Amino acid sequence: MRAMSLAGAAPRRKQSPVITASEPTGPDRGERPAALLAWYDRHRRILPWRPPAGVPADPYAVWLSEIMLQQTTVRAVGPYFEKFMARWPSVKALGAASLDDVLRMWAGLGYYSRARNLHACAVAVTRNHGGAFPDTEQGLRALPGVGPYTAAAIAAIAFGRQTMPVDGNIERVVSRLHAVEEELPKAKPRIQELAATLLGPERAGDSAQALMDLGATICTPKKPACALCPFNDGCVARLRGDAETFPRKAPKKTGALRRGAAFVVTRGDQLLLRSRAAKGLLGGMTEVPNSDWLADQDDAVARAQAPALKGVTRWQRKAGVVTHVFTHFPLELVVYTTQAPAGTRAPAGMRWAEVATLADEALPNLMRKVIAHALD
Repeated sequence: MRAMSLAGAAPRRKQSPVITASEPTGPDRGERPAALLAWYDRHRRILPWRPPAGVPADPYAVWLSEIMLQQTTVRAVGPYFEKFMARWPSVKALGAASLDDVLRMWAGLGYYSRARNLHACAVAVTRNHGGAFPDTEQGLRALPGVGPYTAAAIAAIAFGRQTMPVDGNIERVVSRLHAVEEELPKAKPRIQELAATLLGPERAGDSAQALMDLGATICTPKKPACALCPFNDGCVARLRGDAETFPRKAPKKTGALRRGAAFVVTRGDQLLLRSRAAKGLLGGMTEVPNSDWLADQDDAVARAQAPALKGVTRWQRKAGVVTHVFTHFPLELVVYTTQAPAGTRAPAGMRWAEVATLADEALPNLMRKVIAHALD
């Protein structure tokens, strides 16, 4: 019989089990790949680039979606993916397009180096591979803009190669499942190793997409729906009660605020535009003339960088500033406006564009905000 505590004795404190990454609980680890695929077969997301169950994936669609999804949400990518597929239904069609057309179609999706790499990759696949993507990670890695993750994703999803790509969703699932204490990015090799244990002997692409879906719909950054997870009983972080603290991340570094000036010039129903340098931030995109962007920017120095236009001597400063946050720094732009006389020639390297057709220009979101602020 279980002994009863004596009257007046101090109550015993309930001891919580010590749970570590090396002592998983729940179902055997060997059963996890099958459990993951069973969950995926019931709950897989319907996405524009994902074919129905049992239908082979189109390597072009997989590649296009993976490039677009880098640092961008599924919701934002959907309409762009469908526009690109309608305009350029094959990699050969995309490779035959001009970079300017690709940038125009990409405008608003952000991280514009992806668009330049997208076009360069399409050209390379068309010229060097006859329009067929290489079917190995090594071959894919040799293509412009295709890094380790993207190569693994295409190899697994499009060609069934036994490899596990690890994106942000998969990092979150795996780091919680095993309570990986090391901070990102140092933890990436360990997470990659652990993620590979969830790869089944077959259906590699489905295994990868299952983990992506699990992270996107169940193992979310905040308030994960642990009760619905196929790994519920074996998740170390859930059993410890600190799932939301994973993955561990080093403090994010924010660059210093940069400032500058933008110059919006109208000539009747036209607007003065130019193209940025092909390389660098927003490379190849369209913009209104603007000054340097500097952390210690002087307003007078920035204002002096206004374009020289015959007949234009006065600039009006708009109230307020336009703000934008890039990956490495925030930006504030003061906006100046002016009207040029009819017949005024555009300075070298610039051109006049109809305001009514600005939607067709390769204007990044920053410049669209500047123009909207100026014309308001």
